[in-house]
Amino acid sequence: MKLPWILAGIGIGFAAYVLLNTPGPEYDTGSDTLEDAARGTAQWGSKKRIAGGGEGLIGKAKEGLGNLVGSDDLANEGIMDQTAGAVKDTAGQVAQAAGQTLHDLNR
Repeated sequence: MKLPWILAGIGIGFAAYVLLNTPGPEYDTGSDTLEDAARGTAQWGSKKRIAGGGEGLIGKAKEGLGNLVGSDDLANEGIMDQTAGAVKDTAGQVAQAAGQTLHDLNR
C-alpha cells in the first residue's frame, strides 16, 4: 500500500528537480558587446532597405510593363512587389534606428 505513494513522491521529486535545474533560455544576439549588436542591427537594416528598394523598383517595372501590354496579373504582381519592398524598407529603417539607439545608449 505504501509503494504507490513512495513512487508518486519519487516522481514528484524528480519532476521538481528537473524543472528547478533546467537552464533558462539564452538570448544570444551573436554579439560579444552591445556595440557589436548595434552595428549588426544597423547593418541588417541597411541590407533590408537596399532589398526593399530593389524590390520596389522591380515592382514598378512589372506594373508599367503589365499596364503597357494590358496584363492585369503582371500589373497586380508589380503592385504587390512594391508593397513588399516598402515593408522591407520600413523594417530596415526601424532596425537602423534601433541600432543607432543601442549605439547612443552604449556611450
